[in-house]
Amino acid sequence: QVQLVESGGGLVQAGASLRLSCAASGRTFRNYAMGWFRQAPGKEREFVAGISWNAGNTYYDDSVKGRFTISRDNAQNTAYLQMSSLKPEDTALYYCAQGRRPGVHDYEYDAWGQGTQVTVSS
Repeated sequence: QVQLVESGGGLVQAGASLRLSCAASGRTFRNYAMGWFRQAPGKEREFVAGISWNAGNTYYDDSVKGRFTISRDNAQNTAYLQMSSLKPEDTALYYCAQGRRPGVHDYEYDAWGQGTQVTVSS
């Protein structure tokens, strides 16, 4: 079955950088778009970034545009989220997801990881 495993989260100070990784298995990685979502305590899960199967198209929420970069390595079956200039409001559980297209809605993805915690202190 499909398995997505996130890694790379942690506790950092405001202004720092982190790179999240999402290792995928169970189906042909290059056939699927990938997305990153996040959920802060007491809030709904929200779209962060998405990337098409061949990395030809990328999409970002306005709150992370210019600070976060989504990428993928189809040879390694891995997606990444490079996060820079982190802010306390970026604190959340970050999930990677896989779907047919890099949509902004969580229902557009049919496989999800368990999440990795990112905490940004001020």
